[in-house]
Amino acid sequence: MSHHPTPPRPDDGAAFSVDLREALDPLVMALDVGSTGSRGGLHDATGTPVRGYRHKIEHEFTTAADGTSVIDPDQVTEELAAVLDLVLADPALAGRVAGVALDTFASSLVGVGADGAAVTTCFTYADSRCAEQLAGLRGELDEPAALQRTGARLHTSYLAPRLRWLRETDPEAWGRARRWMSLGEYVHLRLLGTARAGTATAAWTGMLDRRTGRWDEPLLLACGLDAEQFNPLADPHEPIPDVAASVAERWPVLEGAAWFAPVADGLSANLGTGGTDASTMVVSTATSGAARVLLHRIPERVPPGLWCYRVDGARCLLGGALNDVGRALAWLERTVTLPESTTLADVAAADVSGTTPVVLPFFTGERSTGWAGGARAVFAGVSASSTGADLARGVLEGVAVSYARVAEQLEDAAGGVDRVVASGSASQDVPELLQLLADALGKPVARAEFKRATLRGTALLALESLAPDVERASPPCGPEHRPVPGRAEHYRTARARFEELYGAVVGS
Repeated sequence: MSHHPTPPRPDDGAAFSVDLREALDPLVMALDVGSTGSRGGLHDATGTPVRGYRHKIEHEFTTAADGTSVIDPDQVTEELAAVLDLVLADPALAGRVAGVALDTFASSLVGVGADGAAVTTCFTYADSRCAEQLAGLRGELDEPAALQRTGARLHTSYLAPRLRWLRETDPEAWGRARRWMSLGEYVHLRLLGTARAGTATAAWTGMLDRRTGRWDEPLLLACGLDAEQFNPLADPHEPIPDVAASVAERWPVLEGAAWFAPVADGLSANLGTGGTDASTMVVSTATSGAARVLLHRIPERVPPGLWCYRVDGARCLLGGALNDVGRALAWLERTVTLPESTTLADVAAADVSGTTPVVLPFFTGERSTGWAGGARAVFAGVSASSTGADLARGVLEGVAVSYARVAEQLEDAAGGVDRVVASGSASQDVPELLQLLADALGKPVARAEFKRATLRGTALLALESLAPDVERASPPCGPEHRPVPGRAEHYRTARARFEELYGAVVGS
Protein backbone atom coordinates (compact mmCIF):
# COMPACT_ATOMS: atom_id res chain seq x y z
CA MET A 1 0.00 0.00 0.00
CA SER A 2 1.34 3.45 -0.87
CA HIS A 3 1.25 6.26 1.68
CA HIS A 4 0.96 9.99 1.18
CA PRO A 5 3.75 11.58 3.19
CA THR A 6 2.94 14.07 5.88
CA PRO A 7 4.97 17.23 6.47
CA PRO A 8 7.92 16.87 8.85
CA ARG A 9 6.99 17.37 12.48
CA PRO A 10 7.94 20.67 14.05
CA ASP A 11 10.47 18.98 16.34
CA ASP A 12 12.11 16.93 13.57
CA GLY A 13 14.80 19.36 12.44
CA ALA A 14 17.97 17.71 11.26
CA ALA A 15 17.55 15.03 13.93
CA PHE A 16 14.25 13.77 12.47
CA SER A 17 13.01 12.19 15.68
CA VAL A 18 10.12 12.25 18.12
CA ASP A 19 9.93 11.98 21.90
CA LEU A 20 8.48 8.74 23.25
CA ARG A 21 5.58 10.64 24.85
CA GLU A 22 4.53 11.95 21.42
CA ALA A 23 5.31 8.81 19.40
CA LEU A 24 2.37 7.26 17.58
CA ASP A 25 1.78 3.58 18.31
CA PRO A 26 2.47 0.90 17.25
CA LEU A 27 6.22 1.14 17.67
CA VAL A 28 8.68 -1.00 15.72
CA MET A 29 12.13 -2.07 16.85
CA ALA A 30 14.40 -2.06 13.80
CA LEU A 31 17.76 -3.84 13.74
CA ASP A 32 20.53 -3.43 11.17
CA VAL A 33 23.79 -5.29 10.63
CA GLY A 34 26.13 -3.37 8.39
CA SER A 35 29.78 -3.55 7.46
CA THR A 36 30.86 -1.40 10.41
CA GLY A 37 28.46 -2.30 13.18
CA SER A 38 25.21 -3.69 14.53
CA ARG A 39 22.61 -1.12 15.48
CA GLY A 40 19.00 -0.83 16.49
CA GLY A 41 16.39 1.80 17.14
CA LEU A 42 12.72 2.33 17.83
CA HIS A 43 10.42 3.97 15.26
CA ASP A 44 6.85 5.07 15.64
CA ALA A 45 3.96 4.31 13.28
CA THR A 46 4.84 7.24 11.00
CA GLY A 47 8.35 5.88 10.50
CA THR A 48 9.93 8.56 12.68
CA PRO A 49 12.82 7.49 14.96
CA VAL A 50 12.02 7.66 18.67
CA ARG A 51 14.52 9.96 20.31
CA GLY A 52 16.95 8.33 22.75
CA TYR A 53 16.03 4.73 21.90
CA ARG A 54 18.86 3.52 19.71
CA HIS A 55 22.26 1.92 20.12
CA LYS A 56 25.19 0.77 17.99
CA ILE A 57 28.00 -1.72 18.57
CA GLU A 58 30.89 -1.37 16.17
CA HIS A 59 32.56 -4.25 14.39
CA GLU A 60 34.54 -4.86 11.23
CA PHE A 61 35.02 -7.62 8.71
CA THR A 62 38.13 -9.77 8.88
CA THR A 63 39.83 -9.33 5.53
CA ALA A 64 42.98 -10.56 3.81
CA ALA A 65 44.78 -10.06 0.52
CA ASP A 66 43.53 -13.39 -0.84
CA GLY A 67 39.97 -12.03 -0.94
CA THR A 68 38.88 -13.13 2.53
CA SER A 69 36.00 -11.10 3.99
CA VAL A 70 34.25 -12.72 6.94
CA ILE A 71 32.71 -12.03 10.34
CA ASP A 72 31.84 -14.25 13.29
CA PRO A 73 28.06 -14.91 13.18
CA ASP A 74 27.89 -15.59 16.91
CA GLN A 75 29.57 -12.26 17.60
CA VAL A 76 26.88 -10.50 15.57
CA THR A 77 24.16 -12.44 17.37
CA GLU A 78 25.54 -11.28 20.71
CA GLU A 79 25.77 -7.70 19.46
CA LEU A 80 22.12 -7.61 18.41
CA ALA A 81 21.02 -9.20 21.68
CA ALA A 82 22.96 -6.53 23.55
CA VAL A 83 21.32 -3.80 21.45
CA LEU A 84 17.90 -5.20 22.34
CA ASP A 85 18.88 -5.39 26.01
CA LEU A 86 19.87 -1.72 26.06
CA VAL A 87 17.14 -0.18 23.91
CA LEU A 88 14.24 -2.17 25.34
CA ALA A 89 15.12 -1.90 29.02
CA ASP A 90 12.59 0.88 29.68
CA PRO A 91 9.36 -0.52 31.25
CA ALA A 92 7.50 2.42 29.69
CA LEU A 93 7.68 0.56 26.37
CA ALA A 94 5.45 -2.26 27.63
CA GLY A 95 2.54 -2.88 25.28
CA ARG A 96 3.79 -0.37 22.70
CA VAL A 97 6.29 -2.37 20.60
CA ALA A 98 4.33 -4.38 18.04
CA GLY A 99 7.14 -5.70 15.88
CA VAL A 100 10.85 -6.38 15.43
CA ALA A 101 12.38 -6.15 11.99
CA LEU A 102 15.93 -6.93 10.88
CA ASP A 103 18.11 -6.12 7.89
CA THR A 104 21.67 -7.18 7.20
CA PHE A 105 24.27 -6.61 4.52
CA ALA A 106 23.37 -8.69 1.49
CA SER A 107 24.71 -12.01 0.21
CA SER A 108 25.86 -13.35 3.56
CA LEU A 109 26.26 -17.09 4.09
CA VAL A 110 26.51 -19.29 7.20
CA GLY A 111 26.61 -23.08 7.28
CA VAL A 112 24.63 -24.49 10.20
CA GLY A 113 24.93 -27.95 11.72
CA ALA A 114 22.28 -30.31 13.03
CA ASP A 115 22.47 -28.73 16.49
CA GLY A 116 21.71 -25.24 15.15
CA ALA A 117 25.26 -23.97 15.67
CA ALA A 118 27.39 -22.46 12.94
CA VAL A 119 29.90 -24.80 11.32
CA THR A 120 31.39 -22.01 9.20
CA THR A 121 32.14 -18.37 9.69
CA CYS A 122 29.84 -15.82 8.04
CA PHE A 123 31.06 -15.09 4.52
CA THR A 124 30.26 -11.57 3.32
CA TYR A 125 29.45 -10.20 -0.11
CA ALA A 126 33.05 -8.96 -0.44
CA ASP A 127 34.68 -12.39 -0.04
CA SER A 128 36.12 -13.09 -3.50
CA ARG A 129 38.00 -16.35 -2.88
CA CYS A 130 35.56 -18.24 -5.11
CA ALA A 131 36.83 -16.60 -8.32
CA GLU A 132 38.02 -19.96 -9.71
CA GLN A 133 34.65 -21.58 -9.03
CA LEU A 134 32.93 -18.58 -10.61
CA ALA A 135 34.90 -19.14 -13.80
CA GLY A 136 33.84 -22.79 -13.76
CA LEU A 137 30.16 -21.91 -13.36
CA ARG A 138 30.34 -19.38 -16.15
CA GLY A 139 31.70 -22.12 -18.39
CA GLU A 140 28.93 -24.53 -17.44
CA LEU A 141 25.84 -22.34 -17.24
CA ASP A 142 24.07 -19.93 -19.56
CA GLU A 143 24.78 -16.72 -17.63
CA PRO A 144 22.39 -14.43 -19.56
CA ALA A 145 19.59 -16.95 -18.94
CA ALA A 146 20.50 -17.15 -15.24
CA LEU A 147 20.37 -13.34 -15.02
CA GLN A 148 16.88 -13.26 -16.47
CA ARG A 149 15.66 -16.00 -14.10
CA THR A 150 17.23 -14.76 -10.89
CA GLY A 151 17.88 -11.08 -11.60
CA ALA A 152 21.56 -11.60 -10.72
CA ARG A 153 24.73 -12.29 -12.66
CA LEU A 154 27.11 -15.07 -11.73
CA HIS A 155 29.57 -13.31 -9.45
CA THR A 156 31.77 -13.83 -6.41
CA SER A 157 29.41 -11.76 -4.28
CA TYR A 158 26.58 -14.27 -4.78
CA LEU A 159 26.21 -17.70 -3.27
CA ALA A 160 26.48 -20.22 -6.10
CA PRO A 161 30.26 -19.91 -6.62
CA ARG A 162 30.84 -19.51 -2.87
CA LEU A 163 28.93 -22.68 -2.09
CA ARG A 164 30.89 -24.60 -4.71
CA TRP A 165 34.13 -23.16 -3.33
CA LEU A 166 33.23 -24.36 0.15
CA ARG A 167 32.33 -27.80 -1.13
CA GLU A 168 35.71 -28.06 -2.86
CA THR A 169 37.98 -26.42 -0.28
CA ASP A 170 36.36 -27.37 3.05
CA PRO A 171 34.63 -30.74 2.59
CA GLU A 172 34.59 -31.29 6.37
CA ALA A 173 32.45 -28.20 7.03
CA TRP A 174 30.38 -28.92 3.93
CA GLY A 175 29.57 -32.37 5.26
CA ARG A 176 28.63 -31.06 8.71
CA ALA A 177 26.31 -28.35 7.41
CA ARG A 178 22.65 -29.33 7.36
CA ARG A 179 21.29 -25.93 6.38
CA TRP A 180 22.66 -22.85 4.65
CA MET A 181 21.31 -19.47 5.65
CA SER A 182 21.95 -15.75 5.70
CA LEU A 183 23.41 -14.00 8.72
CA GLY A 184 19.99 -12.60 9.65
CA GLU A 185 18.42 -16.04 9.60
CA TYR A 186 21.20 -17.38 11.80
CA VAL A 187 20.64 -14.57 14.32
CA HIS A 188 16.94 -15.41 14.41
CA LEU A 189 17.65 -19.11 14.82
CA ARG A 190 19.88 -18.42 17.83
CA LEU A 191 17.62 -15.81 19.44
CA LEU A 192 14.14 -17.02 18.48
CA GLY A 193 14.67 -20.75 18.02
CA THR A 194 13.28 -20.51 14.49
CA ALA A 195 14.00 -18.70 11.23
CA ARG A 196 12.60 -17.86 7.83
CA ALA A 197 14.50 -16.84 4.71
CA GLY A 198 13.12 -13.43 3.84
CA THR A 199 12.32 -13.10 0.14
CA ALA A 200 14.16 -9.79 0.17
CA THR A 201 17.24 -11.59 1.52
CA ALA A 202 16.97 -14.77 -0.55
CA ALA A 203 16.82 -12.71 -3.74
CA TRP A 204 20.20 -11.19 -2.86
CA THR A 205 21.79 -14.66 -2.90
CA GLY A 206 21.51 -14.71 -6.69
CA MET A 207 19.70 -18.05 -6.45
CA LEU A 208 16.02 -17.08 -6.22
CA ASP A 209 13.74 -17.03 -9.26
CA ARG A 210 12.64 -13.40 -9.42
CA ARG A 211 9.32 -14.25 -11.07
CA THR A 212 8.16 -17.27 -9.05
CA GLY A 213 9.80 -16.53 -5.69
CA ARG A 214 11.21 -20.08 -5.52
CA TRP A 215 14.80 -21.31 -5.38
CA ASP A 216 16.33 -21.68 -8.84
CA GLU A 217 16.72 -25.35 -9.69
CA PRO A 218 19.64 -25.09 -12.18
CA LEU A 219 21.72 -23.17 -9.63
CA LEU A 220 20.80 -25.55 -6.81
CA LEU A 221 21.93 -28.44 -9.01
CA ALA A 222 25.18 -26.65 -9.84
CA CYS A 223 25.88 -26.26 -6.09
CA GLY A 224 24.96 -29.83 -5.20
CA LEU A 225 22.10 -28.73 -2.93
CA ASP A 226 18.34 -28.92 -2.80
CA ALA A 227 15.74 -26.43 -1.59
CA GLU A 228 15.22 -28.33 1.70
CA GLN A 229 18.70 -27.25 2.80
CA PHE A 230 17.50 -23.65 2.97
CA ASN A 231 14.97 -22.15 5.38
CA PRO A 232 11.34 -21.68 4.28
CA LEU A 233 10.72 -18.38 2.49
CA ALA A 234 8.66 -15.46 3.81
CA ASP A 235 7.71 -12.12 2.26
CA PRO A 236 8.34 -8.91 4.26
CA HIS A 237 4.76 -8.72 5.56
CA GLU A 238 4.71 -12.28 6.94
CA PRO A 239 5.60 -12.65 10.65
CA ILE A 240 7.82 -15.54 11.70
CA PRO A 241 5.76 -18.29 13.37
CA ASP A 242 6.69 -20.33 16.45
CA VAL A 243 8.92 -17.81 18.18
CA ALA A 244 10.27 -19.27 21.42
CA ALA A 245 8.60 -18.19 24.66
CA SER A 246 12.03 -17.37 26.08
CA VAL A 247 12.13 -14.26 23.85
CA ALA A 248 9.39 -12.49 25.84
CA GLU A 249 11.03 -13.67 29.06
CA ARG A 250 14.29 -11.94 28.14
CA TRP A 251 12.62 -8.85 26.65
CA PRO A 252 9.26 -8.47 28.41
CA VAL A 253 8.27 -5.40 26.39
CA LEU A 254 8.25 -7.63 23.29
CA GLU A 255 5.53 -9.92 24.57
CA GLY A 256 3.11 -10.41 21.68
CA ALA A 257 5.34 -8.58 19.20
CA ALA A 258 5.72 -9.95 15.68
CA TRP A 259 9.18 -10.77 14.34
CA PHE A 260 9.73 -10.42 10.61
CA ALA A 261 12.07 -12.32 8.32
CA PRO A 262 15.34 -10.51 7.55
CA VAL A 263 15.66 -8.28 4.51
CA ALA A 264 18.69 -6.92 2.67
CA ASP A 265 19.97 -3.51 3.69
CA GLY A 266 19.77 -2.12 0.15
CA LEU A 267 15.98 -2.39 0.11
CA SER A 268 15.78 -0.79 3.55
CA ALA A 269 18.07 2.07 2.57
CA ASN A 270 15.90 2.82 -0.44
CA LEU A 271 12.65 2.89 1.50
CA GLY A 272 14.12 4.77 4.44
CA THR A 273 15.40 7.55 2.21
CA GLY A 274 12.09 8.01 0.42
CA GLY A 275 12.74 5.82 -2.62
CA THR A 276 9.33 4.19 -2.68
CA ASP A 277 8.85 4.03 -6.46
CA ALA A 278 10.62 4.43 -9.81
CA SER A 279 10.55 8.24 -9.73
CA THR A 280 13.32 8.39 -7.11
CA MET A 281 16.79 6.97 -7.54
CA VAL A 282 18.52 6.40 -4.22
CA VAL A 283 22.30 6.48 -4.23
CA SER A 284 23.78 4.76 -1.19
CA THR A 285 27.26 5.87 -0.17
CA ALA A 286 28.23 3.60 2.70
CA THR A 287 31.22 1.23 2.96
CA SER A 288 29.93 -0.14 -0.32
CA GLY A 289 27.54 1.75 -2.58
CA ALA A 290 24.59 1.34 -4.91
CA ALA A 291 22.09 3.14 -7.10
CA ARG A 292 18.55 1.73 -7.00
CA VAL A 293 14.89 2.28 -7.76
CA LEU A 294 11.92 0.38 -6.33
CA LEU A 295 9.62 -0.89 -9.07
CA HIS A 296 5.99 -1.80 -8.44
CA ARG A 297 6.16 -4.44 -11.14
CA ILE A 298 8.35 -7.37 -12.14
CA PRO A 299 10.16 -6.29 -15.33
CA GLU A 300 10.32 -8.64 -18.27
CA ARG A 301 14.04 -8.13 -18.90
CA VAL A 302 17.00 -7.19 -16.69
CA PRO A 303 19.87 -5.11 -18.18
CA PRO A 304 23.17 -7.05 -18.15
CA GLY A 305 24.95 -4.57 -15.87
CA LEU A 306 22.26 -4.48 -13.18
CA TRP A 307 20.49 -6.74 -10.74
CA CYS A 308 16.77 -7.09 -10.08
CA TYR A 309 15.83 -8.49 -6.67
CA ARG A 310 12.34 -9.68 -5.84
CA VAL A 311 10.82 -8.06 -2.75
CA ASP A 312 7.42 -9.75 -2.91
CA GLY A 313 4.90 -10.71 -5.58
CA ALA A 314 4.38 -7.11 -6.68
CA ARG A 315 7.69 -5.30 -6.15
CA CYS A 316 11.35 -5.59 -6.99
CA LEU A 317 14.47 -3.51 -6.47
CA LEU A 318 16.37 -2.68 -9.64
CA GLY A 319 19.89 -1.34 -9.43
CA GLY A 320 23.59 -1.88 -9.35
CA ALA A 321 26.20 -2.01 -6.61
CA LEU A 322 29.74 -0.78 -6.04
CA ASN A 323 31.96 -2.73 -3.67
CA ASP A 324 34.07 0.25 -2.63
CA VAL A 325 32.84 3.73 -1.71
CA GLY A 326 33.45 4.44 1.98
CA ARG A 327 36.05 1.69 1.80
CA ALA A 328 37.84 3.65 -0.94
CA LEU A 329 37.75 6.81 1.17
CA ALA A 330 39.15 4.91 4.14
CA TRP A 331 41.96 3.54 1.96
CA LEU A 332 42.83 7.07 0.87
CA GLU A 333 42.89 8.38 4.42
CA ARG A 334 45.26 5.70 5.69
CA THR A 335 47.44 5.35 2.58
CA VAL A 336 47.72 8.62 0.63
CA THR A 337 49.45 11.66 2.10
CA LEU A 338 47.64 14.88 1.24
CA PRO A 339 49.29 18.31 1.25
CA GLU A 340 49.43 19.98 4.66
CA SER A 341 46.06 21.31 5.88
CA THR A 342 44.26 19.57 2.97
CA THR A 343 41.41 17.13 3.62
CA LEU A 344 39.43 14.77 1.41
CA ALA A 345 36.63 17.32 1.57
CA ASP A 346 38.98 19.91 0.06
CA VAL A 347 39.98 17.47 -2.66
CA ALA A 348 36.34 16.74 -3.48
CA ALA A 349 35.45 20.47 -3.51
CA ALA A 350 38.25 21.38 -5.95
CA ASP A 351 37.52 22.21 -9.57
CA VAL A 352 38.03 19.61 -12.27
CA SER A 353 41.43 19.19 -13.91
CA GLY A 354 42.53 17.47 -17.09
CA THR A 355 45.59 16.08 -15.30
CA THR A 356 43.59 14.04 -12.78
CA PRO A 357 44.64 10.37 -13.00
CA VAL A 358 42.05 7.90 -14.21
CA VAL A 359 41.30 5.32 -11.52
CA LEU A 360 39.35 2.08 -11.54
CA PRO A 361 38.38 2.07 -7.83
CA PHE A 362 37.95 -1.70 -7.46
CA PHE A 363 39.79 -2.26 -4.19
CA THR A 364 37.78 -5.41 -3.40
CA GLY A 365 36.53 -6.25 -6.89
CA GLU A 366 33.81 -4.98 -9.19
CA ARG A 367 30.11 -5.72 -9.13
CA SER A 368 28.02 -3.53 -11.46
CA THR A 369 28.38 -3.04 -14.31
CA GLY A 370 31.04 -5.48 -15.49
CA TRP A 371 30.89 -8.00 -12.61
CA ALA A 372 34.63 -8.62 -12.57
CA GLY A 373 34.93 -10.05 -9.06
CA GLY A 374 38.69 -10.47 -9.28
CA ALA A 375 39.34 -6.90 -10.46
CA ARG A 376 41.55 -4.66 -8.38
CA ALA A 377 42.17 -0.93 -8.32
CA VAL A 378 44.19 0.54 -11.19
CA PHE A 379 45.75 4.03 -11.41
CA ALA A 380 46.71 5.42 -14.83
CA GLY A 381 48.01 8.78 -15.99
CA VAL A 382 50.15 9.20 -12.87
CA SER A 383 53.26 11.29 -13.48
CA ALA A 384 56.20 12.45 -11.39
CA SER A 385 54.33 15.68 -10.73
CA SER A 386 51.19 13.95 -9.45
CA THR A 387 50.47 14.72 -5.80
CA GLY A 388 48.59 12.85 -3.14
CA ALA A 389 45.68 15.21 -3.80
CA ASP A 390 45.74 14.22 -7.49
CA LEU A 391 45.63 10.53 -6.60
CA ALA A 392 42.78 11.12 -4.16
CA ARG A 393 40.84 13.16 -6.71
CA GLY A 394 41.29 10.33 -9.21
CA VAL A 395 39.78 7.84 -6.78
CA LEU A 396 36.84 10.15 -6.01
CA GLU A 397 36.12 10.73 -9.71
CA GLY A 398 36.48 7.00 -10.34
CA VAL A 399 33.79 6.34 -7.75
CA ALA A 400 31.54 9.02 -9.27
CA VAL A 401 31.98 7.61 -12.77
CA SER A 402 31.22 4.12 -11.44
CA TYR A 403 27.89 5.43 -10.14
CA ALA A 404 27.22 7.07 -13.53
CA ARG A 405 27.77 3.75 -15.33
CA VAL A 406 25.09 2.16 -13.13
CA ALA A 407 22.69 5.10 -13.38
CA GLU A 408 22.78 5.07 -17.18
CA GLN A 409 21.49 1.49 -17.41
CA LEU A 410 19.09 2.07 -14.54
CA GLU A 411 17.35 4.98 -16.20
CA ASP A 412 17.10 3.11 -19.48
CA ALA A 413 15.30 0.22 -17.74
CA ALA A 414 13.20 2.05 -15.14
CA GLY A 415 12.02 5.01 -17.17
CA GLY A 416 12.20 8.61 -16.11
CA VAL A 417 13.87 9.31 -12.79
CA ASP A 418 12.67 12.63 -11.36
CA ARG A 419 14.98 12.95 -8.37
CA VAL A 420 18.21 11.55 -6.93
CA VAL A 421 18.64 11.25 -3.17
CA ALA A 422 21.93 10.23 -1.59
CA SER A 423 22.35 8.63 1.80
CA GLY A 424 25.04 6.85 3.74
CA SER A 425 28.11 7.54 5.81
CA ALA A 426 30.38 8.59 2.93
CA SER A 427 28.11 11.46 1.90
CA GLN A 428 27.73 12.42 5.56
CA ASP A 429 31.49 12.37 6.18
CA VAL A 430 32.46 14.04 2.89
CA PRO A 431 29.36 15.95 1.70
CA GLU A 432 31.42 17.54 -1.09
CA LEU A 433 31.29 14.12 -2.75
CA LEU A 434 27.68 14.92 -3.73
CA GLN A 435 28.84 17.62 -6.14
CA LEU A 436 31.02 15.08 -7.90
CA LEU A 437 28.02 12.79 -8.13
CA ALA A 438 25.81 15.55 -9.53
CA ASP A 439 28.44 16.45 -12.13
CA ALA A 440 29.03 12.82 -13.13
CA LEU A 441 25.31 11.92 -13.22
CA GLY A 442 24.28 15.16 -14.90
CA LYS A 443 21.39 15.41 -12.43
CA PRO A 444 20.70 17.32 -9.20
CA VAL A 445 21.48 15.29 -6.09
CA ALA A 446 19.97 15.94 -2.66
CA ARG A 447 21.28 14.38 0.52
CA ALA A 448 19.05 12.72 3.08
CA GLU A 449 19.50 14.95 6.11
CA PHE A 450 19.33 12.25 8.71
CA LYS A 451 21.31 9.19 9.65
CA ARG A 452 20.19 5.58 9.90
CA ALA A 453 17.97 5.64 6.82
CA THR A 454 18.46 1.89 6.58
CA LEU A 455 17.02 1.35 10.04
CA ARG A 456 14.05 3.51 9.13
CA GLY A 457 13.40 1.54 5.94
CA THR A 458 13.43 -1.72 7.85
CA ALA A 459 10.86 -0.31 10.26
CA LEU A 460 8.72 0.90 7.35
CA LEU A 461 8.53 -2.61 5.90
CA ALA A 462 7.17 -3.94 9.19
CA LEU A 463 4.73 -1.02 9.41
CA GLU A 464 3.21 -1.99 6.06
CA SER A 465 1.46 -4.80 7.92
CA LEU A 466 1.41 -3.42 11.48
CA ALA A 467 0.03 0.04 10.67
CA PRO A 468 -1.04 0.07 7.01
CA ASP A 469 -3.34 3.08 7.29
CA VAL A 470 -1.02 5.46 9.11
CA GLU A 471 0.52 8.22 6.99
CA ARG A 472 4.31 8.19 6.97
CA ALA A 473 6.44 11.19 7.81
CA SER A 474 8.55 12.71 5.04
CA PRO A 475 12.28 12.20 5.64
CA PRO A 476 14.12 15.54 5.51
CA CYS A 477 16.44 16.25 2.58
CA GLY A 478 18.98 19.01 2.21
CA PRO A 479 19.38 21.43 -0.70
CA GLU A 480 20.15 20.00 -4.11
CA HIS A 481 23.65 19.91 -5.56
CA ARG A 482 23.20 20.86 -9.20
CA PRO A 483 25.55 19.88 -12.03
CA VAL A 484 28.03 22.61 -12.98
CA PRO A 485 27.50 23.04 -16.74
CA GLY A 486 31.17 23.72 -17.43
CA ARG A 487 32.15 20.31 -16.03
CA ALA A 488 30.03 18.17 -18.36
CA GLU A 489 32.79 17.82 -20.95
CA HIS A 490 35.34 16.88 -18.28
CA TYR A 491 33.16 14.02 -17.07
CA ARG A 492 32.42 12.85 -20.61
CA THR A 493 36.18 12.63 -21.12
CA ALA A 494 36.69 11.01 -17.71
CA ARG A 495 34.05 8.41 -18.56
CA ALA A 496 35.72 7.67 -21.92
CA ARG A 497 39.14 7.30 -20.26
CA PHE A 498 37.61 5.07 -17.60
CA GLU A 499 36.04 2.79 -20.23
CA GLU A 500 39.29 2.65 -22.23
CA LEU A 501 41.29 1.64 -19.17
CA TYR A 502 38.60 -0.82 -18.10
CA GLY A 503 38.64 -2.48 -21.52
CA ALA A 504 42.42 -2.76 -21.51
CA VAL A 505 42.89 -4.04 -17.96
CA VAL A 506 39.67 -5.72 -16.86
CA GLY A 507 38.23 -6.76 -20.22
CA SER A 508 34.66 -7.36 -21.31
